[in-house]
Amino acid sequence: MKKDIHPENYRLVVFKDMTNEYSFVTRSCAPSTETIEWEDGAEYPLVKLDISHKSHPFFTGKEQYVDTAGRIDKFKNRYARHMKK
Repeated sequence: MKKDIHPENYRLVVFKDMTNEYSFVTRSCAPSTETIEWEDGAEYPLVKLDISHKSHPFFTGKEQYVDTAGRIDKFKNRYARHMKK
């Protein structure tokens, strides 16, 4: 293994899936400016996720339709002139 290529600042971090409010704690060096109080009473850095294994269709077996901020409508409006009628 190469030396001095891995970060030294691993710590416990809470990752929160924003689509279904699922949270879990693991060791990470991901940067975060927010914190959250965990079930054990300690405060940990918080990293918000758009999708996790609890909400991804591959792992859940069911497809979920999530359209945050109308992405499909924005796309259609932006490229409407290129679409055939």
